[in-house]
This record gives sequence, C-alpha cells and structure tokens, in this order.
Amino acid sequence: MNSTNNLLVELFVEELPPKALKKLGDAFAGVLAEQLKAQGLAAADAVVTPFASPRRLAAHVTGVAARAADKAVSQKLMPVSVGLDASGQPTPALLKRLGALGADASAVAGLKRAPDGKAEALFYDSVQPGVDLAAGLQKALDEAIAKLPIPKVMSYQLETDCELPGWSSVNFVRPAHGLVALHGAERVPVKALGLTAGKATHGHRFEAAVDPVVLADADAYAATLLRDGAVIASFAERKAEIARQLAAAAASVGGGCKPIEDDALLDEVTALVERPNVLTCAFEKQFLDVPQECLILTMKANQKYFPLLDAQGKLTNQFLVVSNISPDDASAVIGGNERVVRPRLADAKFFFDQDRKKTLESRVEGLGKVVYHNKLGTQGERVERVRAIAKAIGQQLGGQALAQSADTAARLAKTDLLTDMVGEFPELQGIMGGYYARHDGLSEDIAFAIEDHYKPRFAGDELPRTMTGVVVALADKLETLVGMFGIGNLPTGDKDPFALRRHALGVIRMLVEKDLPLDLNDLIKHANGAFAGVTGHVAAKAAAQYLRSKSDWDGFYQSIATDMQPLSDFIYDRLAGSLREQGASAQEVDAVLTLRPQRLADVAPRLQAVRAFAVLPEAPALAAANKRIGNILKKSEGEGGAAVNPALFAEAAEKDLYAAMQTTVPAANAKFAAGDYTDSLQALAALRAPVDAFFDGVMVNADDPALKANRLGLLKSLHDAMNRVADLSRLAA
Repeated sequence: MNSTNNLLVELFVEELPPKALKKLGDAFAGVLAEQLKAQGLAAADAVVTPFASPRRLAAHVTGVAARAADKAVSQKLMPVSVGLDASGQPTPALLKRLGALGADASAVAGLKRAPDGKAEALFYDSVQPGVDLAAGLQKALDEAIAKLPIPKVMSYQLETDCELPGWSSVNFVRPAHGLVALHGAERVPVKALGLTAGKATHGHRFEAAVDPVVLADADAYAATLLRDGAVIASFAERKAEIARQLAAAAASVGGGCKPIEDDALLDEVTALVERPNVLTCAFEKQFLDVPQECLILTMKANQKYFPLLDAQGKLTNQFLVVSNISPDDASAVIGGNERVVRPRLADAKFFFDQDRKKTLESRVEGLGKVVYHNKLGTQGERVERVRAIAKAIGQQLGGQALAQSADTAARLAKTDLLTDMVGEFPELQGIMGGYYARHDGLSEDIAFAIEDHYKPRFAGDELPRTMTGVVVALADKLETLVGMFGIGNLPTGDKDPFALRRHALGVIRMLVEKDLPLDLNDLIKHANGAFAGVTGHVAAKAAAQYLRSKSDWDGFYQSIATDMQPLSDFIYDRLAGSLREQGASAQEVDAVLTLRPQRLADVAPRLQAVRAFAVLPEAPALAAANKRIGNILKKSEGEGGAAVNPALFAEAAEKDLYAAMQTTVPAANAKFAAGDYTDSLQALAALRAPVDAFFDGVMVNADDPALKANRLGLLKSLHDAMNRVADLSRLAA
C-alpha cells in the first residue's frame, strides 16, 4: 500500500547571513518541492511551506507519497531499417539496445512500429517503477542544497560520518549541525553535508525549554519548535510578529509616534532573531540638533534599530530594539543598547559640527583633486560640464534668472562629497549639501536644488521640488549618460555599475511628469558640447573635425547625432518598458514610439489618442490600409511626385479620396497643432470609405509613369497625414 503523508525537511546550521535568509529559505523549499513533484512523489497542487530562521532552513510539503506510481514509458529504439533485417529478424544493434534496457530477444515481438519523420521507427513500451521516497528525497535534497543562492561559500571539515574525520571537507553557506526528515511520523533515511537525518532539532540558543527538541511528526514542526524550542520558525510569521510588537511599542510611547517604515530593515531584523522581543530605548535630546537623516541612518544601518517619528514625521529621542531574548528584567538589555548607540550619535554630531566650519564654496576647488572616472577626469571637471548643461537648459526653460540659479546650484551640488558626514555615510550625499547650504546662508531654492539633484534615486522616488532642482538633476543625469556612452561604457546584461538605466528613467520622468518643452535629441546633442575637450570622448573627435578650425557647429551636432544614436535608442527603450509596465500594450507603445516623438511629455497624450482610435470601428481597416500604403511606398521609393496634380486623376475613386482629404486632413492637422491628438486621429476615421474604394478601384502601379507618380504622391500625402500622431500600421493585426 502506497501511503501518503506530509513531509518535513530541516537543515540546522550556524547563523545564516541575514540579508540572504529569506531568499535562501524560499529557494530551499521551492527546489525541494519542485524535485519531489518532478519525480511523482508530490502532486502538482501540493502545498509548500518554507521555514527560515537564523539557524535553520526547512520545508513542509503536503501529500507526499512513500513511493511514486509506476509509469508507462514508450522509448524510441531506432529506425525499422536498422533494427530489423530483410527477413524481419532483429539485428545485433537492436538486441544490444534492448539489453541495455534490461530486455532480451523475447521483447522483439512486442515492439511497436510508428512513423518518425520520414521513416518508421521501433518503440519499446515498458513500465518504469516509481521511485521510493528515500531515494527521491535524497535526490531532491541534494538538488535543493546545490541550487541555493549562496552569497559566499564556507569550507569546513567533518568530524563524523565521513571518509577522513577531521580532514574531509564540505562547502556550504554555514557549517551544518543537524538534519531532520519526517514523512508523517516516520524518519526518512537521507544524508546531506555529512549528516544523517533524524527526528530531533534544536531550539533557541538561550531560551529553549528542552534540548534537543524532538518532533513527533511532520505537522508538529512549527508548534513544537515554538513550545519547546522558543522559536518562531516561519519567516513570514516572525516578521508579522515583529511588526505587531513595533506598532504596539510605538503606541505605548504615545504622541502619535510611529516606527520608521523600512521593509528591508524589517526583513533583516527578522533574519537576526528567532523569538522577537521589542524594547523601547532612548538617547539624549541634544543629539536631535543633528539632521534627523544622519541619526536615522546610523541607527538603522549600524545598529538595526527602528527610530520613532512623531505625528509630524520628526525624529524623537526614542527608538525600538528587536531583541532575541526576553528576560524578566529587560533593563540591562535596554541600557546596553542605549550605551552602544550613544557613540554612534556622538560621531554624527561631531561630523556635523566639523563640516559646518567650512562653507560649500570653499570646498569647490577640492573637487578638482577627486577622480570621477579615468577617462572623464575629476569631479571638478565633471561639475563644469554639469554647469554648462544646466545653464543651457535653464536659459531655455526660464531665461537668465533660472540659468543663473541652476549654475550656482550645479557648482555647489557635489561639494558635500568632501564632507566628513558624507564620507562616513555616502547615502546622505545631496541631503547634507542642502543642510550645509542653508547654514551658509544660501536660498531655499539653491538648498533644495542641491538636495534634490540626485532625484529620482529609485523607482517611485519623488522628483525635485523646484524648477532649479529639476534643471540641475536633468543636467547631472544627462552628463552621466552622455559621458558614459561617449566613451563606450554601456550597461551589459544585468551589469550597470553607473546606474545608467536609472539615470535614463530619471530623465524620462522629469521630461514627462514636469511637462518640459524640451526635445530629447537636442538635449543629448547640446550636452555633448560640454565634452568637446574630453580626450577619448566621441564629442572630442567631432570637435577636432568641425570646431577647431572652422567652428562648424552644425557639422559637429550632425556628427554627434550619429554617434549618440545608441543613447537615444537606450532612452526610448527604457520609456517603452516603463509604458508597458503602466499597462499599455506593446502595439500601442510601438505605434507611438516608432515616430520617436522628441518631446517626451507628448507621449502620454499620443498613447491615449491611439487607445481611443483603436476602439473605433474604422480603426482595423485604416490600420491595414496604412500598412499597405507603407509597403507600396517602400517598394516605390523615389518614384512619387513632389506634389499631387488633381488634373491627372483618371478614376473616380482617386478623385473622391483626394476630395475627402481636402477637408479631413486640414481638420486633423489643426487638432494636431493644438495638441489634441485624440480628435486629430478620430478625424481621420472619415477616410475609411474613400480609402477602401481607392484600393478597390485604382491600380497604383499604372503603366503611365506620370499617373503612377501622381497616385504615389497621393498615397504619400495620405500616409504622412495618418502617421503624425502615431504609426497606425503598427496597430494592424
């Protein structure tokens, strides 16, 4: 009888890397279950529950069979012409193949013939016995361990159950000390990492009620560990318990206090404790004079604490600690954490006080001593390029006043890289620059621009708050993109060390969400002007050819447009991906972006117009006609006349189409010029009937060259009119 029971597998190890724990737990359970299902030991709908704590990886799988069901297998042997001789007798090759499968000549009579391509082949039907759980689980466990996404492997020696105790070594993320494998209440005899599976594990390092913790059966795992071992084995349940305790502790403080929201920190702390106990601690209020971002960062990054914010979002002098022990008197734990955090906060205060002794302006010269990139020079040289780009953008968007404020902010934006605070906490670059700018007496506009010029730092981040900040942020990102593409330093695969994809998305978001009247290719071309003197950059090569002797800026920009086409394509690719993530179909995105609209702020209304057009009953026919026209024009390139001559029309259908275009196209163009892309496209719907009639009754490739050229000219005019908002042919089925 093939019994079915739930299965529990646990690997007990030394403390696992906290930032990788969740991924390790999910991978261990996922691969183990996947392998059991592949071998027929677990059903496709088996429920898999991962467990992961600092000292264990485990998986619970429902409905696992003690032995997989036997399986009928049909194996192709060889072509009939190879397996049987002219008299129908088996050849030595066939007999050898059958022998390899455990059969003999008596099986020849039962072989099946079936077509296999152009020839007929012999097939051997057999029943493959199902694998038993011990063998199947051994394979699954080996595979689960081998496929763990281990950040760094340790090598350690085995003391028992190995060929050379004290010498035989294994590689794993951390030394393993125990293995449990239970099928219901029965132990499954599997081995891994020099360990043999048993029924006992270990609980909390300090607070377990008993040790070892003996498991009655697979289903008792989590409850027994909690009761006898003082361990919440489930990562998700432990995380939820920490979140609950954090909220309760904050509520007990009062005043509308809330712990800072940081899911990554919550995951990391969940991976550090087995039974959480949240405690409330405090530090001296004098440290609140330091910018709260500094204090929050040092508490989170160095101590894994949860700072408490008041109802207005301001940092309080209290914080929450997630302890792994629950003593009756927690005063020693609280005091210890308060004592540990004090030097950290004192360091932050010292850095802040020291940094304010020098102005940002006095640090500008020092940027010339900091290397930015070996092919692009120093940070000082980079700042000069950002300034040039920012002034040009500012002049275009807001005249001299905006250009001047953008120039000031750009000159000072990188100076906080030389401060002690940013040296200790690089994550605070920009933020500290804003604080120091205010201390130096600079305006809020400049301070905000310095603080915001790195934004957006990540997906969903807010954009710069002021137009000066937008200009400097745009200039900073363009300088990075143009600089890196200009020296051939492009992202490859998942490697993007200079975050060029993020910079491209930042440029897109600012152009779109701030509705900036700027042309993308113009921005790229003019940004290259700042690199004209950078040896090794494509702009320097173009400058040597067009600027040094004749100041031919048109030739320079034309050359740069060709060299920078990969950057333009890169940005449009990022935009296409972003639009698809927002719900647009690939066809709709392709229709709009094929035209390469230079003002990215126009893309969203164009996309909306395409969606509205696509639901019209005339849309499929017009899209198909547009595609047909495009193909005709492509094959007849250069044959169309410069202008359409109505006197040459010979067929009523072409006259009717021309007449319809005289009213429809100007109306559509007027709507287009006004930015009403939806009405512009919908106006073209009236052309469906005359377009259909034209293709039904007119031969475009007429024998008369003048007639043919005139008809091609008419189609060219129609094609241009239909594709101003988007390439409608991309909507054709």
